[in-house]
Amino acid sequence: MENKFATCLNCMDGRTQLPVINWIKDSYPVEYVDMITEPGIVGLLSAEKYDTGFLKKLNISTNQHGSRHIFVVGHHDCAGNPVSEELHKKQVLISVAVLKRLLPSLEVIGLWVDEKFEVNKL
Repeated sequence: MENKFATCLNCMDGRTQLPVINWIKDSYPVEYVDMITEPGIVGLLSAEKYDTGFLKKLNISTNQHGSRHIFVVGHHDCAGNPVSEELHKKQVLISVAVLKRLLPSLEVIGLWVDEKFEVNKL
């Protein structure tokens, strides 16, 4: 199966969607980015507070769409996870580790969207 899809686990904050999608498509050879969003998603993932609905969405993206790359995104000024930038970035990295454990055959990449809404790889 040709790798046309990537998977992005992002906050629901609309300010982060396009910058992240554009960064992924510019940085990786994919055409489409499946978006799975929750307010403050890295706060949930790092605490392993995800449900079967989340896992179902992840499985559709990886199994049905053939995504081989998963991006986990935290961002500046997050209303859904109002913690310090330092803790928020740490939660992104913990989330990456959680997902690598769940899906060891896939590449998992942590991203940070800064105050200028520029995307940075962690």
